[in-house]
Order: sequence, then structure tokens, then C-alpha cells
Amino acid sequence: MLLLYTPALVAAVVSFFLPGVLAAPRGVLVCAVLGLHFLKRDLEILFIHKFSGYMMIDSAILISFTYFTNTVLIIGFQYLSTGMPEPDINLTYAGIVLFFIGITGNFYHHYLLSKLRERGDKAYKIPTGGLFNLVICPHYLFEIIDLFGIALVSQTLHSYCFAFGSMFYLMGRSVATRNWYMSKFENFRTGVKALVPYIF
Repeated sequence: MLLLYTPALVAAVVSFFLPGVLAAPRGVLVCAVLGLHFLKRDLEILFIHKFSGYMMIDSAILISFTYFTNTVLIIGFQYLSTGMPEPDINLTYAGIVLFFIGITGNFYHHYLLSKLRERGDKAYKIPTGGLFNLVICPHYLFEIIDLFGIALVSQTLHSYCFAFGSMFYLMGRSVATRNWYMSKFENFRTGVKALVPYIF
């Protein structure tokens, strides 16, 4: 599973040694939030997650390539913005707040998921606690908030496209997850939404 996120983390860390990137507007901040995002992912794999199965290598390579490529492109477009006028509305601070809300909420709900199973236990259970009482995928909701935080820090077209693309992908995943739980557990509460409390 480390294959998924480590290349993107390496790209973010290496960017700190590229003077042109750091000279770009918001360059240091963009590299920092991307690095923190993927560092958290790797640390969760090592110390938090308890996986019930394996991922196909072709899927892992595709996901890893997508994260790596988009990390490089977000940093690259940040570099290309050097010398261009800053946006009329500076959303950097709003982005930092969203990023930390997203990364904290995502970690908390991953932690709750990890507590569902003892080591070696592969049985599925309905998660509870936090926002799990309202939505089946709160970790996806906070992932989306995290990614929009990164986009607001960067304020480039590509970072917004990546955030929106990820949002639509995670919306689909959350609906599929909810449908799976409904099909497997007779006691699954139908009032629990897929992603956004009371709405979706």
C-alpha cells in the first residue's frame, strides 16, 4: 500500500530542493501541504490501517501514477505562475484552514475505522462514532475538504481540476460503499447518507 502514496510524497519533498519552485508564489506552502497530505497517508498505512485484503498491482500502479502525476503538475503549475499577477482574492489562509480541518477529520475517521478490527480480524462491521452516525464515508468527505484546501492554497486551474475530479470520484465511491453496506447488513440505518450529512 505504500506504493500508492510514497512517490507523490517523494515528489513533494524533492520540490523543496528546487529553487525555482520555492521562489514561486505560494511555492513553499503548496509543497508543504502536499507533503503533509502524503506523509500522513504513509504514516497511516504503517501505524493505523488494518487491511482486510490485497489490492491488485495494476490498480495500485494506476492510483500511484495518478497521485504522483498530479502532485508534480500542481507543483509545476505553481512554478509556471512565477511572475504572473497574484489572484485578486487571496484564498491562501482559507485554504490552510480547510486543509487542516480536512486532514484532521480524515485522520480521526481512519482511526475510528482501524478500531473496528483486532489484528488478524477480517470481518466487516458497521462503523460508528464521529460522523459515521450520519454518513458512511466521512473520511472521504474530509479528504475532499483537504484537497480543496490544497487547491485554495495553490489557486491554479490544475489544483482546482484535481480537487473537483477527486470529489466526483469519491462521491461515486461513497455511493458504492453505502450500497454495499445496505446489501450486507440488514441493520444498516437507511438514514445514514453516503457522504454529506442529511443531503447525499
